[in-house]
Amino acid sequence: MTMARGVFAAALAGLLILTGCASLPESSAPQALGTINRAPTSVGPQPPVPGRDPDLLVGDFLTASADPANRHAAARQYLTSETAAEWNAEASITIVERPDTLRESRSSDTASYVVRSRKVGELYADGTYRAVDGTLENKIEMSKVDGEWRITDLPDGVVMDVNSFDKSYHRYVLNYIDPGSSVLVPDPRWISSSRAELTGRLIGLLGAGPEATIAPVVRNLLAAPVTVNGPIVKASNEPGEAGVGIGGVRIDFAGVGNLGQRERELFAAQVVLTLAGADILGPYVLLADGKPLDERFANGWAVADVDQFSASAPGQNRVGLHALRDGTLVQVTPDGIVTPSGSFGEATNLQSVGISADGQFVAAVADTGRPEPEPGRTLLIGNYGAKAFAVAEGASIARPSWTADGGAAWTVLDGERVIRAVTDRATGNVSVEDVDISGLLAGTGTPRMPIGEIAVSRTGVRAAVIADGKVYVAVIERRPDGKYALTSPVPVAVGLSSRAVSLSWVTGDTLMVAREGNVDPVLTVSIDGSQLTAVTPQNLTPPVRVVTAAPATQYVADSRAVLQLQTADPSGNDRFWREVPGLTGDSVVPVLPG
Repeated sequence: MTMARGVFAAALAGLLILTGCASLPESSAPQALGTINRAPTSVGPQPPVPGRDPDLLVGDFLTASADPANRHAAARQYLTSETAAEWNAEASITIVERPDTLRESRSSDTASYVVRSRKVGELYADGTYRAVDGTLENKIEMSKVDGEWRITDLPDGVVMDVNSFDKSYHRYVLNYIDPGSSVLVPDPRWISSSRAELTGRLIGLLGAGPEATIAPVVRNLLAAPVTVNGPIVKASNEPGEAGVGIGGVRIDFAGVGNLGQRERELFAAQVVLTLAGADILGPYVLLADGKPLDERFANGWAVADVDQFSASAPGQNRVGLHALRDGTLVQVTPDGIVTPSGSFGEATNLQSVGISADGQFVAAVADTGRPEPEPGRTLLIGNYGAKAFAVAEGASIARPSWTADGGAAWTVLDGERVIRAVTDRATGNVSVEDVDISGLLAGTGTPRMPIGEIAVSRTGVRAAVIADGKVYVAVIERRPDGKYALTSPVPVAVGLSSRAVSLSWVTGDTLMVAREGNVDPVLTVSIDGSQLTAVTPQNLTPPVRVVTAAPATQYVADSRAVLQLQTADPSGNDRFWREVPGLTGDSVVPVLPG
């Protein structure tokens, strides 16, 4: 299987370039966030090669389409003047893999070609990406104009070769605020930008707001009426390109005067973590109408000052690795395997387990041992190290997934009923609530039953789902009546040749997926469907049954043991899986909190 990286660009019109002298004027016209104009990414597009054969010219045109600057000016050079004026490049943007140019006809001064390729993604004007699977077939007509071949007719929209865009476009992550105002929600975007203009581009995109599916469920403190006063400059307020090399950045915002201290911290977190994630170095001097956003950080914010708001911050896993071994919950410690007290350490019939992030609560699926048509599985809830009690039954129950605050464990009964087992920490009582999945299943290309697994992200805004062997990311929506719903499913890991069997969140914007088969049984993929990448199979013995992951550690269970992925550098060539001592056997399952 070919792993399509799905990199792409966003045609982000209407952004205003932040330029000017290095000093901040006492009075200057505010610049609305999200209105920073795109500038060309190079000095100017290279013209078509003189005397180029039409077969080759079509390929050159596809390559030139990688540059979105000035309404795809580079690509328009390959069109006749009349066609260039009529071509609507913004109608759609499709990313394809290995396009084939097939000649239909050719004479001395006319030619007709069909461009046929496999679609891997679609680009949207705000920089968001959606993975797709299908075949694209576009017809292109050409004629000789003043002795040179030029395109005279082609469909509206841009076709992008994935390899060309891999060189020009980069993935950046915007950050918005979850409904509980406790953690930032990642929002991946793909843009083509020079380093000199990248800071302004990202701040503009933040102000423009989150992508459509999560917009109803997140907050954006950079939204209107917030504006930028003057240019973005180095932290020292001295000349230099802000965001390029060392020196940090200084941004003066207007419209934030009414924010309290907590909201100012979240405001700073949105800015700092977005810029830091793009390798724009601090310190980050953030001003509100010329004065420090927060006097404690008058000399600039650092990532460490806001890292507590990151769902992918190191140290999230304070509970450590657990496992199911012979149907019993055990803990993996530096001194060996330890069996906790209470129901979960005494049981011998557990099939899957979820532990809350703080380690206080456990949700487990147990085998009832009853013959059909009696329910074969029961969902147990209890305090870690204490007695558990049953809260639901079914013929099948998916591996439980806890919300970040430990307030509820999500699971799926009988492959079609999503529930939340809500724990009242004050009383210890547990209530079971149904989750509305009508929005998950409505429309074409949406998930189909049965639902095999569900995993709630650490932000609480998204849930990853395996449905009918395919992987989706859905939005968790809390209704006015307090009930929950799954909506806006987005297919990810598109084009897999075998069924997905297990998934887990690595970070707030990346999943790890296990699938059937011996070829590339473990993969990672971004929540937008891009960057589908095989994880090394070294030392694995397929089939891989379960994956469980955290930002710093990832585990799988294959046909013979539980293994941990070594090295945290995805680009390293020395990555391999290593067995966890004491966790061997074809039924042992790793368990991380979440």
